[in-house]
Amino acid sequence: MTKKFKKSIRLIHLWLGLGTGLIVFIIGITGCLYVFEEEIRGFTQKDRLYVPVESKPFVGLEKIIRTFDQVAPGEKITVIRIKEKQPNATVQLAVKNDKVYYFNPYNGSLVYKGEADWLDTVEELHTSLLLGETGKFIQRWSVVVFVIMLITGLVLWFPRQMRLLKQALTIKWKGSFKRVNYDLHNVLGFYASVILLIIALTGLFFAFKEVKTAAAFLTGTKLKDGEKQMLVKSDVIDSLPVSYGKLYHDFSIKYPGAEATSISIRKNGELRLRMIYPYKWARNQNTFYFDSATGALSKAKLFKNFNRADLVEATNYDLHTGRLFGLFGKIVACIASLIAASLPVTGLIIWLKKKKKRSFQSLASVTEGNSAKVSSKKVIFLSS
Repeated sequence: MTKKFKKSIRLIHLWLGLGTGLIVFIIGITGCLYVFEEEIRGFTQKDRLYVPVESKPFVGLEKIIRTFDQVAPGEKITVIRIKEKQPNATVQLAVKNDKVYYFNPYNGSLVYKGEADWLDTVEELHTSLLLGETGKFIQRWSVVVFVIMLITGLVLWFPRQMRLLKQALTIKWKGSFKRVNYDLHNVLGFYASVILLIIALTGLFFAFKEVKTAAAFLTGTKLKDGEKQMLVKSDVIDSLPVSYGKLYHDFSIKYPGAEATSISIRKNGELRLRMIYPYKWARNQNTFYFDSATGALSKAKLFKNFNRADLVEATNYDLHTGRLFGLFGKIVACIASLIAASLPVTGLIIWLKKKKKRSFQSLASVTEGNSAKVSSKKVIFLSS
């Protein structure tokens, strides 16, 4: 590897890092926290997420929505979440202004009404920096830059000689602050690089259609949106509680065994019903789309018909968060995210130290030059 090439790589690594360091730090810290979102909420919000277990069946979605209409008149539902795996879990109804209503699954009564919590803010920081669509644009391209930095970092880490490999793989804790900081940046960056590349690329899978296309190309299959269905217009227009209640009831009977179900309104007005079933690796989920005008089923995507590209998509979220490998995977993802957040900090310190050293050397050179001039003047004076 030529010195000129390595110098170019170092400059790319430096300036990309200085440009996106703060954003990478925010994404790393928020990602580290959000990995354990389920556990944190389960511990701190138990009173709203669960009610005492009763030997009663589910009261039905129609009853819950009717109660919702009474306690929140005029509010429009955006998401409904039901956890069949835990029969005593409250049914959550989210609305446009970030409020969430929690209902008793046995009698349909309101258990709790809450605003978006700090974990929702953490998620929004992670995905959009709290800046809406502009933030999403900045965030996704910062992750692209981070991938380039990981690759250039690996190039810079690679030792020139194999005898230096041990030194490149260990942190010299007894060294000076400058040396320890340098090792923390290089060594931890190397150990976490593969995991961070996976986390970054799976994050880009959400952000860029091109990444999904590339993943589909590598699998040799095409990512499907779902199989189109024959639209059947109903002669009877049901009220919202009746419509949602029938929808959930009918599909629960037709596709039984779901552990969790969500009903959401998409940006285009389309209604989406998602049912998640027990799985080990790729998420087993059936997704149904309904026409906003007629309420008729327009598309269906069943996990039994998944091809390889669909399996990649179904696995992506759990791989991104570490959930794919259970608690161990979450711990690894959390530590890797912490390391990602530390890299801009240790990298900045390295740059500042080098900048300070160069400034000192320049000052010393100027001082030496001035001293030489004074000395030469003294010689001239004495000789005269």
